[in-house]
Amino acid sequence: MQFPARWLTPYYFIELMENRKDIPNQELWQMKPKSLQDDDYLTKDMGETSMLKRPVLLHVPQTTHVNEFDCPLEFQHRQKLFAQWRLPIKIAAVVSSLTFLYTLLREIIHPLVTSHQQYFYKIPILVINKVLPMVSITLLALVYLPGVIAAVVQLHNGTKYKKFPPWLDKWMLTRKQFGLLSFFFAVLHAIYSLSYPMRRSYRYKLLNWAYQQVQQNKEDAWVEHDVWRMEIYVSLGIVGLAILALLAVTSIPSVSDSLTWREFHCIQSKLGIVSLLLGTMHALIFAWNKWIDTKQFVWCTPPTFMIAVFLPIIVLIWKTILFLPCLRKKILRIRRGWEDVTKTNKIEMSSQL
Repeated sequence: MQFPARWLTPYYFIELMENRKDIPNQELWQMKPKSLQDDDYLTKDMGETSMLKRPVLLHVPQTTHVNEFDCPLEFQHRQKLFAQWRLPIKIAAVVSSLTFLYTLLREIIHPLVTSHQQYFYKIPILVINKVLPMVSITLLALVYLPGVIAAVVQLHNGTKYKKFPPWLDKWMLTRKQFGLLSFFFAVLHAIYSLSYPMRRSYRYKLLNWAYQQVQQNKEDAWVEHDVWRMEIYVSLGIVGLAILALLAVTSIPSVSDSLTWREFHCIQSKLGIVSLLLGTMHALIFAWNKWIDTKQFVWCTPPTFMIAVFLPIIVLIWKTILFLPCLRKKILRIRRGWEDVTKTNKIEMSSQL
């Protein structure tokens, strides 16, 4: 390829950048970065089931200074506010509200009605800390569930060239936001859990436990299986949170741009599933032998941790099924461009009818 002679003259590129100063700010605000819509199906065809898509950035020269005060008022009103965050925030708010009311019913209202005991002091810490892990693991499962659905749809259609339904397409575009919200709730859950020993109510309970041990003439209150339970589930929670932190850090554009696509896909997809698995094991081991304890079923309602692991277990089971060699090979062939002629012909005939 031959370049124009002027391109080789000194300072040509500097002069070209400085000419950007002559562009009015109004025209700059009308400029839009390259749309990610064209890359959407390419990402899904490549089997990307991760929290994030590889970002495409618009590099504005440093010689052009644009800030919020330069933006015309009419363009400020036209710009959407957190467009891709709306669906994840709505779902997080709904799950949080329902879980809070459900926990409030079991932990506060039930003892008040049955035994006239008031436990309203549990609401700021204990009740909230049962809501946070429920929301976190549910949002994390919603990050990888659309990838499972997309794989099943491609297997059913026998081709990668048929577009996904609009709802699935919108869901896949918001996986990054779901993942970041999941990390946010997980961090809050860890902070709330660390605050347990600082509560005054916990200190009073600790004194009561010590007094009861003296009354029962017990020299040692050690319970072997309970010690192992807490050691294991705390360790799994720490590792899972660390992996979520790694996923969140790689969502920063400056970090993701320094990674190759293979590295980015490995972190976001493979480690993301590992974090979901660790979170599910964290909840299961926390329950330990409470699964068969009838006292946990208040007013015939299951405890929160049983509901929390339902969706993640479904996602993990489907991931395992799709990873079987017979299905995995076919999915990879479809995503490389192969088409199942029998299925594509049936789809074409049904569309013509």
